[in-house]
Amino acid sequence: MSGTSAALRPPGDAVKPVRHPDAPAPGELLGAHYEQCFGCGGGQPHGLHLQARAGDGVSITAEFTVQPAHQGAPGLAHGGVLAAALDETLGSLNWLLRAIAVTGRLETGFVRPVPVGTTLYLTAEVTAVAGRKIYSSATGRLDAPDGPVAVRADALFIEVEVGHFIDNGRPEEIEAAMNDPDQVRRARAFEVNP
Repeated sequence: MSGTSAALRPPGDAVKPVRHPDAPAPGELLGAHYEQCFGCGGGQPHGLHLQARAGDGVSITAEFTVQPAHQGAPGLAHGGVLAAALDETLGSLNWLLRAIAVTGRLETGFVRPVPVGTTLYLTAEVTAVAGRKIYSSATGRLDAPDGPVAVRADALFIEVEVGHFIDNGRPEEIEAAMNDPDQVRRARAFEVNP
């Protein structure tokens, strides 16, 4: 994204990201990291219900359809909802690194309006890693993977320990997630929340 702030430019010692050997295979649906997540969870009636798939390298594709509950101006997606879709897409990249990370910074660019009923096709990739910092970028296109660009984002995610969520989350949800017998679902619940 042009005009990206210095905080989102990887330092000179940043390295190329490496896909974790246990990451989902290219084309595999990632599924919701947490059922109550506004971005990807099925338990949120007005959520985005974003569907993400692993791509090649450290990239993903995702899509969601803008619903009437997502509008800001009449008939158009709310900018905050579009930012949430970009954040969710970028956060899903961390599953390919097998890193527990939170959004440190997100810069969005709104190129054109996104009407209600439009399916937004998103692509995202990790561009660099420097210690605990994960740099990534995403693009959202209207109605097709090669449609006109509507939104863009650059992000910085910070790798954290699971204690970040335990110390800061609401105890009832933390306990329920920690007691989930499905180990993968339990681990993914703490993957990308701020």
